[in-house]
Amino acid sequence: MHRSPTTRRLARRALAVVVGLAMAGNAQAADLWTITQDALANDADLAAARAGFQVTEAGRDIQRGTLLPQVSVGGNAAHSRVYNSGTPAGRNLSGQPDDDTVNTIGLSLDAEQALYNPARRAQLEQAEREIVRDALALDAATQNLLYQVANAYFEILRAHDILSARRAQETAISRQLEQARERFEVGLIAITDVHEAQASFDLARAQRIAAEGAMQVSFETLERLTGHRYDSIDALQEDVPITGPEPADREQWVALAMTNSPMVQMAEAGIEVARSTVDVARAGQRPVVAAFASYGWADSDRTGADYQSESQVGLRASVPLYTGGTTQAQIRQSGFALEVSQYDFEAQRRNTVQQVRSLFTLVNNNVETVEARRQAIVSNQSALEATRSGYEVGTRNIVDVLNAEQNLFNAIANHAEARYDYVLSLLELQLQAGLLGPDSIQAVNAWLSEREAVSLELPDAPSDAVMNIGLRPQAPS
Repeated sequence: MHRSPTTRRLARRALAVVVGLAMAGNAQAADLWTITQDALANDADLAAARAGFQVTEAGRDIQRGTLLPQVSVGGNAAHSRVYNSGTPAGRNLSGQPDDDTVNTIGLSLDAEQALYNPARRAQLEQAEREIVRDALALDAATQNLLYQVANAYFEILRAHDILSARRAQETAISRQLEQARERFEVGLIAITDVHEAQASFDLARAQRIAAEGAMQVSFETLERLTGHRYDSIDALQEDVPITGPEPADREQWVALAMTNSPMVQMAEAGIEVARSTVDVARAGQRPVVAAFASYGWADSDRTGADYQSESQVGLRASVPLYTGGTTQAQIRQSGFALEVSQYDFEAQRRNTVQQVRSLFTLVNNNVETVEARRQAIVSNQSALEATRSGYEVGTRNIVDVLNAEQNLFNAIANHAEARYDYVLSLLELQLQAGLLGPDSIQAVNAWLSEREAVSLELPDAPSDAVMNIGLRPQAPS
């Protein structure tokens, strides 16, 4: 199958991620790299995109076939009865015996070669441009899947860290509630303090239940992408390098996106597809010229008849004179479709510029936010210790202690949120710029630690029932 250099390059780019990850092997640890390989092998949307690209390639071969020689062979066999009125039975007009039955056989061979057919040429060019567009669509689908896997992975870790903070908070406030009850029983505090502690405990319990629900839901996305469940996944290390994006200039990221973003390039390729549709419509006004050759042979058992043969070689031409206005309407329609594709490209370009600029700013903000959230934990820990000391000597009340505990655990949860927001915003920036690939996944995977693996608390379910949708679809042989 012939492919142009541009098509080959785009196809290699679209499939490089899949091949690169497949060569990594099957690691035992359920880290981001391993789970990404599972998703690339099992995600239905990506498989559909690959099959769709093959559909487009086959369409190009169909159009090419219309410009190649068309050869057909045919045959026939017939049995007929002949009747003549006004003559003696069994005699023809000359008085000779008349055959009343005839058996005939015939063969034909026809060949045609298009010499000048602008419509078919334009349709082949359109199919070539569709391959370029769909190769970019496959590239975009692959990069999008990489981000979806990373997002699902870190959402589980985010939910786990928040749940851990909420459980610790519930335990701490539960102890505070018990102490409040003991103090009330010996007359050291009023019943109001007990009620305050009970209210804080109820809130902490509600937050813990909500965190458990979020943890449960976070499994489902990863399971949908990979078709697997995992006993544990590697956690994010504490010493993750929190740095700004490279290059450090926002407009350089915009320039990278304009060059590499498959979404922008796909929208631009859509313009070329629409333009070729205009060419196809205009070609409907032009003449068509073809060379043809035919050979026919026939024989019958009729008395006195020998076989006969006929051969022809020539040119055939046709010029459309009037099509009821259909051709002109098709030209106008395709012209408007071209205009739509041009606006779509401009909208995609503007959207990509806005997304890249916003994400660049967000990544830099997240760098500062992570450090600020970490310092907030230290500050709230010190504030809680000071508040507890004041409560022991009577300068602070139980409400102050409960608020300080709530602030500390909120700071812990917020710090976890900030760390995962940084990682995901950095990957999303690379996605919008068209730079998300195996190297990006490997770089983030290096930030994970198997020693700090997170054991997933999964609901009981038979392993063979996990996302089991039956046999994979098979292409016809």
